[in-house]
Amino acid sequence: MSQKPTAARLLLPALRWSAQTGWDEYRETIERGLALGVGGFILFGGRADAVRALTAELHRRAPHPLLVASDLERGAGQQFRGATPLPPAAALGSLGEAAVTERAGQVTAREARALGVNWIYAPVADVDLEPENPIIGVRAFGTEPAAVAQQVAAWVRGCRAGGALSCAKHFPGHGRTVGDSHIERPTVDASRGTLEADLAPFRAGVEAGVDAMMTAHVAYPALDPQHRPATLSPPILQGLLRGELGFGGLVVTDALVMDGLTTDVDEAGAGVLALAAGCDVLLYPRDEAAVIAAIEAALADGRLSQERVDEALGRIAAAADRVAGGPVGEYAAEDDRRWALSTAVRTLRVVRGEPRLPAGPVRIVEVEDDAGGPYPPYPRVALPAALRAAGVELSDAGTPVVVLYSDIRAWKGRPGISAAAQARVREVTDAHPDAVLLLFSHPRLAVEVPTPKHVLAAWGGEGIMQEAVVAWLTGSEGGMVGLESGLDR
Repeated sequence: MSQKPTAARLLLPALRWSAQTGWDEYRETIERGLALGVGGFILFGGRADAVRALTAELHRRAPHPLLVASDLERGAGQQFRGATPLPPAAALGSLGEAAVTERAGQVTAREARALGVNWIYAPVADVDLEPENPIIGVRAFGTEPAAVAQQVAAWVRGCRAGGALSCAKHFPGHGRTVGDSHIERPTVDASRGTLEADLAPFRAGVEAGVDAMMTAHVAYPALDPQHRPATLSPPILQGLLRGELGFGGLVVTDALVMDGLTTDVDEAGAGVLALAAGCDVLLYPRDEAAVIAAIEAALADGRLSQERVDEALGRIAAAADRVAGGPVGEYAAEDDRRWALSTAVRTLRVVRGEPRLPAGPVRIVEVEDDAGGPYPPYPRVALPAALRAAGVELSDAGTPVVVLYSDIRAWKGRPGISAAAQARVREVTDAHPDAVLLLFSHPRLAVEVPTPKHVLAAWGGEGIMQEAVVAWLTGSEGGMVGLESGLDR
């Protein structure tokens, strides 16, 4: 089935899995999107088998090849329960081994295609340049532009080998912000010369053949004196990205629902401005009909040229044709899962002292700093399950081991550990001076909890890192147990 492409194909609505109702809450979005002829969908969460069933339906029923996307920065298991999870980018980057990162990209892409997802919103090409950044942190490969550039190129190569489209984000760099573009529009006041560091990984991505770029809802006065966010900036998208960097692939907005884009324009108006500025795909609109109507009105009154829309539609069609088709292949191969776990173990960092499990029964003192947002944190079941599997006795009367979860999460608006969590760690370690701290966050945050003598840092709180910590402490890498997917957006 085919039809003439319309403005609807410029849109990728979102579909979110619910543990209670599956995809049912988004059935209307699915039916409306297919009827309109949207370009595809972005998926959040779900059991791998349910994702595969949904994408098979979407690909079968769509009037044209679809782009089915997902944020898989940490492997397909980041979103989809049952697929292989991977360590955060910062953990991989800390190893400094391009071959490891290339395999991460390949495993992610291969499993994505097995689940019917053909466009991966990764790698993060931002450089972790600002410790107070509330949203990037461990999502970036590191703090050195040249090293991050090498990692980005490796991930892109791996993704291509795995058969999916890659997408470097967030152009021209979100690593210097002290604001979160989910809830505000940050401004980066660095000079054009200084911003060359931020651009290095994006240049490397272009050279490696990255398929797409995702724009930042961030203003860069040195690049656009009108203070427009990159998503709405012709100088940044047409002059810098298309012109100077020579990028010819897809340009996709970050989500239209984010406040960093709609601080001074509504969603529909932002969609028109983004297209005019040089974006090709409008990601995650709330009201598809309103955005489509705004595009058609802008075409009618000349604010948007048909040539610009046709250019975007052509890029979308070409990209979708390259990865056309439903789910193909298998996911969660034992070899990949064992490799992922052994790699995660290698990334762990001893920050202080000599972390080890106490003799005898262990009491886990969980300090949760990730609850309270719109989406639940990663389940905390893998750590105790792996300890029991390794023969460790867990008891309320055992010697305490402090487990602190403090991930980068979009809703927090801060990068560090909350005062309440710091106080709880201090309370336990004051009473038990030799208690080990297992820090599921960036190793640099250990300075915010100075009382523990022994600290092992694990970069993030996802299940694979919980398992890796147990494997490191017990010398056992027997396999993954209890792994669950979580959502970080």
